[in-house]
Formats: sequence, structure tokens, C-alpha cells
Amino acid sequence: MIFRSYGLSWDEPLFYDYGAALKYAYTPSNWLNPDFNLENSFGSSGTDHANRGPAYLLIASPLVALLEWFGLDLASAWHLTNFLTFNLGIYLLHRLASKWTRRDSAIAAAALFSWQPLLWGHAFINPKDIPFLTFFLGSVCFGFEMVDEWVDKEKMPMGKALLAAFFLGITTSIRVLGPLAGLLTGLYALTFWRRIKLGSLVKVFAIYGILTVLAAFATWPYLWLNPLQKFVEVFGFMSDNPTQLNVLFAGHNYQAGELPLRYFPILFGYTLTEPVYFLIPLGFLFRFLKSEAKIRLELSVLAFWFGILLLYILAKRPAMYDGYRHFLFILPPLFIFAALAFDILFNWLKAIGWKLTAVIAILAFGFLPITQLHPYQYAYYNIFAGGVGGAFRNYETEFWLTCYREAVLDFNKIAPNGAQIYVRREPYIAAYYANPDITVHDFRSEQKDMKPGDYYLVNTRSNEDLKFLRSEPPIIRISRQGADFCFIKQVP
Repeated sequence: MIFRSYGLSWDEPLFYDYGAALKYAYTPSNWLNPDFNLENSFGSSGTDHANRGPAYLLIASPLVALLEWFGLDLASAWHLTNFLTFNLGIYLLHRLASKWTRRDSAIAAAALFSWQPLLWGHAFINPKDIPFLTFFLGSVCFGFEMVDEWVDKEKMPMGKALLAAFFLGITTSIRVLGPLAGLLTGLYALTFWRRIKLGSLVKVFAIYGILTVLAAFATWPYLWLNPLQKFVEVFGFMSDNPTQLNVLFAGHNYQAGELPLRYFPILFGYTLTEPVYFLIPLGFLFRFLKSEAKIRLELSVLAFWFGILLLYILAKRPAMYDGYRHFLFILPPLFIFAALAFDILFNWLKAIGWKLTAVIAILAFGFLPITQLHPYQYAYYNIFAGGVGGAFRNYETEFWLTCYREAVLDFNKIAPNGAQIYVRREPYIAAYYANPDITVHDFRSEQKDMKPGDYYLVNTRSNEDLKFLRSEPPIIRISRQGADFCFIKQVP
């Protein structure tokens, strides 16, 4: 019902162009051409995207094409597809949480997860980190189920192994941190150390590993050039995540690679709904303290999922920007701990009416901001940060420029014939929504051509709107809850 409301994000157009170019690598007739050049499958942004695995683009493209055939524009087709992918992640979280909790507790935790404004917003406009979160979750869920079936039946569970390896291969293709899900599966297998034989363990994981490598290789043309060398090269590059982007944090602009140590802990504390921070420790500590040794080991694997990534962020201090979107996959184990807290809550609240009341009250902390911020939910900050209005000018809010859609659609209604609009950055987003008689210019390269009466579109990322025409009143302002996201102004 609402997917058409979301504007293209900064990262989307070139990434989708990469997806369209991939057809070249998977067209057999091209392989026989003496001029075949695999780099043609990397798209117009090959230097930026070739080393990002395209597995999700390959899997999702047929659905996108079908939606376009039904009449959706490219952006809307991808946004609906991205959101459906997030829904798969919600199901997988429920399925994994059900291993340790009651069914109703797992459902409540999945609802809490799905109604996080941060995740809800990213679910439509983020074709990189949300698919990675979903397939990482699937890798862990089906990996654990593979181990369970192997231990119970004492034979290789080929069906579950194929499913687990497929998800892990796709996860690895999307991002090189994917093998961490395989490590978690291995640690989970070791919790059965009294019941397994080393030789059998090696055999199962050898088959699992081979199938994973095949899936990753088949869905990542960049590796075809030199599989091992390219993977090591990408792993080294992505572990540092180099970039020159500015990041607004605590009222100051930093380079992404020079952020203070407190960056992730503070944003983590500001961007989830308030009840989550009480449910997580309640669920983990009470269940950990009252469970048998085997369950404590399993919960320790989930804690390791979060803890090892937190340690990496704090110790390695990789370049971070756009909040912590690259590490959204750190969140699922925390919501499984929240499911354990729901177990405690539901044991205390016996009547179904009280249970529903409690769950609705908890979910309202997410549902209300989702409604109020639409379609910019990913800009959410909780009450600890003073809300979105309190975070404005101090932390990044609408950093992906999706507000261009709303601003330009409003401008289309009032723009004179032949209007000239200069866009401070990423003008291709504005051009996607502009009427044919409006000329869109790149402010950074064409500022010298601006004349009185022309128009200027600027976003507030890193407070860029304060650098030019600062005192001019906007003719169009896009804002939510006291935070301005972008303006259109007329040149005096």
C-alpha cells in the first residue's frame, strides 16, 4: 500500500544499473564471442560495485522485471522487492527464535523486530544491507537446523545442507563477512560435543563448505577472474571500508575513517525503540541463569554473534557512515533475547487480554514513529536522543536524500515552464522525478551558470544546506517531527 511513497536513495540507481549489466556475464552466446570482456558485466560503476557481490541483484531481478511488466516504475518495483526480502528476514527471525522460546513469544519478538523504524525505513530503500541481514539470518537458521537434523538422525541431511549452503553462499556473495554465519553454525555444532564424532563433523562441514563455495562463485562474476586472489583482495578492502565521506556526529563533521570510539555505542543506543533496551538484558540474563548447560552454550553462540562484531567495530574501528547500516545484521540475536523476555512476561501475564495489551503497548513505541515519519522512518531517533528533532543538526537523519522525491513532486506542481533547478549533490535522483520540461543541473559542476530566478535543491546531510543561500527562505521544505530533510529555494 505504501511502497510507492519511498524515494530513490543515493546508493540505488548505480547499484541497480550493476544488476542490469550482469546479464552480460550470464548470457552463453557472449562467452563464445572473441571480444568477451567480463568487466562489461560490472555496469557503469564497475570500480565501485564490481567487488560487491551481486547475488541479491541476480535473485531479485526476475521479480522486479515482473513488477515492471505489471506497470510499476523501476524504483517502486525494487522498493517492493526489497521490502518483501525484509519480510523473509522477519519470518527467519521468528523461525530461529522458536528454537528457544514459545511460539507466541517468537511472534512478539518478530513483530518488535519488524516495527523498528530504523529497519522499516531501510527495508524499502536499502538493497545492500537489508538483503545481507536477511540471508545472514537464513544462513544461521538453516545452518543450525542442518546440525540439529544431523545430530538427531546421525546421517548427512542433504536437503538442509543444500538450503544452508545456498543461503551462506548468497550471503558471502553479498558481503565478505558472510562466512561468519558459517562459523556460528560450526560453534553451534560444538555444543553437541558429547554426541558427535570428529570424523562425521569434518565430513558434514566439508560438504557444507564445498556447496557454499559453489553458490558464492556462481553468483559473483568478479571472482571468476581469479577466485582466491579476488576474494582475499575484496576481504582486505571491505574490512577497512575506505571512504572520504563526511559524517555528522554529536554536532561535528568527521571523516568516516576518523570517527570517535563512541560512534557505534551512541548510535546503537539512540536508534532502537526504548523497550528493546530493557527486554534484551532481561531475556538473556534470566534465561541464561536458569537454563541447563546445553542451552547456556547455545545462547552463548548467539551472544558471540553480537559480541564478536561489537569487538571488531571497537577494536578495528572500520570507516563507518550512514549510521551503522553496514552492521544491521548485528541486531537479530538481540531480538531473540527479547523473545526470551517475552517468555518471562507471558508466564507472568496469564490472561490473553493482558498479554495482547502488553505487546501492543511495546509495539506502539515503533508503530507510532513509523506512521509519523513516513516515508523517512530510517531517520528515527528515540527519546534518549531527544527524538528526530533533537538529533537534527547533531546526527545524520535523512542521509540518503530520499526526500528529493517528495520535494521534486511538489516542485513539479508549481514550476514554471523551462525551470532550471540546481541540485547540490546526486542530481540523478531529482531528475528521476522531475517533469520533462524541468532541467536538472549538478550544482557542484554547474554553479557558475546559475541565474536569478533559478532554483536550488539541497539536503541537510552533514548540514550542507548551511553552505549556500543559507538565509533565503525555502519555497518547499520537507521535514518531519522538527527535523528538516531538504529544501528547494529560488535564487535571488
